[in-house]
Amino acid sequence: MDIKGLGPGCNNCVTLEARTREALDALGKDAPIEKVTDTADIMGYGIMSTPGLVVDGKVVISGRGPSVKQLTGMLG
Repeated sequence: MDIKGLGPGCNNCVTLEARTREALDALGKDAPIEKVTDTADIMGYGIMSTPGLVVDGKVVISGRGPSVKQLTGMLG
């Protein structure tokens, strides 16, 4: 599983990463989360609002912070 967290490192971005790790743990999955902080790289994914989450090349979150339960459903 290829996971990328998109954002400059703001509180919402940090929270999304923590919740994503918690969801992965709940699923028993071990996958690294690559941080993408460069604005041009983030815009390359077509999102204009962070935080964002990309799973296996597909943007699944943009501009909001879902709950651990929602993330578990997305990553399951």
